Amino acid sequence: SRVDADTIEKLIEKEEVNPSLLSEEEETKLKEIVEGQVEKEKYTVQIQSLSTTDAPFLITQSEFMRRMKEQQQLSGGGMQMFGQMPESYNLVINSNHKLMSKILDDTADNKEIVNQFLDLALLSQGLLKGEKLTKFIQRSVDLI
Repeated sequence: SRVDADTIEKLIEKEEVNPSLLSEEEETKLKEIVEGQVEKEKYTVQIQSLSTTDAPFLITQSEFMRRMKEQQQLSGGGMQMFGQMPESYNLVINSNHKLMSKILDDTADNKEIVNQFLDLALLSQGLLKGEKLTKFIQRSVDLI
């Protein structure tokens, strides 16, 4: 299993469990807000109670999807009978991050916050490129 295949808490099982700081209702609302703003075909949204010091959003890719895409690239078209494999990622939301309350706050512009967190997660994995990277930089400058 690769290091970036899942969150550290799932790769290395620990005895202590971080309880979620959000209620079940808040977690459901948070998941709905994020799912409404990301590409559903590309991201599977999950909520996990990670450490309060972990990033607000994490991007992982299942080991199976990663290996299939790598095999398709290596085979030089030998797997074309299956068609082009779509990009598929797990978007893990850290329910214990202190900024999750900003997304849940109805008065805040949560779309902007979700986009910023998503772009930061993509950037950390080297997946933010082209026009999306340019928009992220401009949005970051505007926020400052």
